[in-house]
Amino acid sequence: MKLPISNLKSQKLKSFTLIEVLVGTFLVLIVFLGIFGAFQLGLKVIGQSKNKITATAIANGEIEQIRNLPYQSIGVINGFPDGVLEASARTILNNIEYKIERRIDYLVDPADGIVSPDDDCPNDYKRVEVKVFWAGQFGGQVALITDIAPQNLAEECAVGGGILSISVFDAYGIMVVSPLIEVKDPDTDQTLKTATPIEGKHYFSLAASTYKVVVSKDGYSTERTYGTDEITTPANPHPIVLEGQLTGKSFSIDKLSSLSVNTLSPFGTDSFSDTFNDTSKISESSGILVFNGEVSLSKMDNPYESSGFLTSISIIPQNLESWDEFFWTDSEPAGTEILYQVLYFDEENWVLIPDTDLPKNSLGFGLSPVNLSKLNTTSYSQLRLKGNLSTNDLTISPTLYDWQVSWITSTPTPIPNVKFNLRGAKILGQDSNENPVYKYSQNLTSDSQGQIDIPNLEWDSYTFSVDPASGLDLVSIDPSPQPINLSPNTNLAVKLYLDSQNSLLLTVLNSLTLEPIFAVTLRLYNTDLGYDLTQYTNEKGQTYFIPLAAATYNLEAQASGYLAFSTPVSISGDMTKIIKLEQIE
Repeated sequence: MKLPISNLKSQKLKSFTLIEVLVGTFLVLIVFLGIFGAFQLGLKVIGQSKNKITATAIANGEIEQIRNLPYQSIGVINGFPDGVLEASARTILNNIEYKIERRIDYLVDPADGIVSPDDDCPNDYKRVEVKVFWAGQFGGQVALITDIAPQNLAEECAVGGGILSISVFDAYGIMVVSPLIEVKDPDTDQTLKTATPIEGKHYFSLAASTYKVVVSKDGYSTERTYGTDEITTPANPHPIVLEGQLTGKSFSIDKLSSLSVNTLSPFGTDSFSDTFNDTSKISESSGILVFNGEVSLSKMDNPYESSGFLTSISIIPQNLESWDEFFWTDSEPAGTEILYQVLYFDEENWVLIPDTDLPKNSLGFGLSPVNLSKLNTTSYSQLRLKGNLSTNDLTISPTLYDWQVSWITSTPTPIPNVKFNLRGAKILGQDSNENPVYKYSQNLTSDSQGQIDIPNLEWDSYTFSVDPASGLDLVSIDPSPQPINLSPNTNLAVKLYLDSQNSLLLTVLNSLTLEPIFAVTLRLYNTDLGYDLTQYTNEKGQTYFIPLAAATYNLEAQASGYLAFSTPVSISGDMTKIIKLEQIE
């Protein structure tokens, strides 16, 4: 029996798919979560309001009780001013425990028409502060402050002791908000009183005595007073509070700064090289074949060409100070030869450097390396290399594997492990020999990459120095001149350029690719001089040994995946040397 179409539609409308059920459930869940969150927020607001009302009532009650005490009794037991009040107490109301803290201080107020030093009774009135704390899920606190004045001058002047006024400024003479001021016993270093005044100034009521004051704030410098047991003649001595007197003292603190220091040589090295994996670094050639990292004479069938040549692309250094060396690696079987020459651009053509500036260049060089250091960088700001291959036996050919030119640049090289002194200009006082005692003076050492970060420095004028006995000279500094002014809340980058009479800048390369090798262990030693130092190459394959005595040293190089290498090195003046390490097959 078939159902009418109207009944089928009615059944479809009365059923729900699973997706519709899930969507409906999700919407209901969102609604109820919102209601639950609002309910929780309401409970929190009600709970906090209830606890705050109770705490305020407790604080008001405390204030009223204190106001009803005799003026001389208003104070903390064994405190200053001394009185009958406990410093803290606890009470329980509505199953909530409340902690009560009481603090009383004298205040100096010029409103009475008399100000220090003419005011014989500077303790004009007492300021009472009551704080009530509660813990738990809805914890918090309330604080009430009231001032209580004496009834007459006799009551005002009946109190002994004095007032210590502390003002805290920043580097620009502006009051510091909420600094931490600590008044301590200078003998035991026990903290007697503290304050964090929003306005940066606070009056402490104290018995007549000597006190140590320390002023600080998170992220700020610290300043304090000193006793003669610490510094013979302190510039900021411990203050002395006198009976019935106001003693004022001001301090300066500000946000901490830092220095990022790099220790560098005044020069560096760079180079051009070609391992002939392709012809991209060859500008011109004839009669030669470049294949698989080798240059040889080309040949037709079996016989080789009797001669051929190749010329490099133009070598145009950046920041050129002086040319260094031209060296190569080749193979010349008997009856074959490769002669090398150096060309320059004479504003029209590439021609050979004349023998007057580079002796024997016209004939060609057969022995590597060739010293280029005497070439004038103005006349010879760019070079090209030329190789002339020839053979007397057409069955064999000479082979060129690589060539390279190095030069000195004005780009500095990091100097590792440099010891230097950093000193600020601020003085704490004088020692027994009347020499200044500086607030900051530290001996520091840069790391293996010639860098050091110096944090937590306060604003000051700083001077860098290097002990002359170290053999190093501080030749310049950036920024200059010294001393360097360091402002608050600043990170300043500083470059120290150092030199010595003798040094060795080493560059370590892969013998096949001529790429720099990172983290090579380099040991330089001379047993007669008692010198033995190990350093590691940076990402440029370089490390710098400085200072050195003029002598011959032994050099050892080791790197993972490479054959060990050793050679004597003669040092006289500022030397540079390139080492090629062979990979282990």
